[in-house]
Amino acid sequence: MTYCLAISLNKGVVLASDSRTNAGVDYVATYSKMTSFVFEGNRSLVLLTSGSLATSQAVINAINKDLDDPTAKFDISKGKYLHEVAEYIGSLSQKEQNRHAKAMENSKSSSESSFILGGQILGQKSGIFLIYPQGNFITASDETPYLQIGENKYGKPILDRFITRSTSLEDAARCAVVSLDSTIRSNISVGPPIELAIHSEGVIEKPYHSVLTSNSIMYKSIQKQWNEGLKRAFKRLPRFEWEKPVK
Repeated sequence: MTYCLAISLNKGVVLASDSRTNAGVDYVATYSKMTSFVFEGNRSLVLLTSGSLATSQAVINAINKDLDDPTAKFDISKGKYLHEVAEYIGSLSQKEQNRHAKAMENSKSSSESSFILGGQILGQKSGIFLIYPQGNFITASDETPYLQIGENKYGKPILDRFITRSTSLEDAARCAVVSLDSTIRSNISVGPPIELAIHSEGVIEKPYHSVLTSNSIMYKSIQKQWNEGLKRAFKRLPRFEWEKPVK
């Protein structure tokens, strides 16, 4: 399983992903689920992946193949709007799934993958898109300015409580790390390292990128402070009537 998220803010975009691709009693594998495509002065894009690793890798390979092919009708360096790039990625995903549909049906397996595309094209506002396995896609709203793929339920509450369009990039990044950590604590199929990308509005260059391992000082400090803060908040909750001392 996997957990990836993207947050769309007035000041830019924050994206985060775990790196666990398989988990079992005696086998754990890791693989980066974050890929950046930067065309300085033109566009800065980040792609997050969830689901079938084979399909995800095939889509990224197809993206790179079209970038190297001068006769390709479309590639991610083209298109005026982000939604055109999202539509292109959705079509690549559908093409790959259809290619193996019969074999996957016979083996009762799934080749579905979901993607989150985030970033900015010069002359346009930054944004994020969730691309479904069926090839269609959605963007975030002002009321819910984030998107998730994979094992999302454990990391959603903190996003709902803290994230708005006006949240700073730094606070959103910390929130994303806590969201990932909450999921890691509750689901063995999601695990570190955590990858973090921060794109500042109007800055068309490679986004800030960080990898937080389980032993990273920053990651361990966030874990400690969040856990201790929750415990302090819990102890300050109101007492029930039967707990109050009788006068």
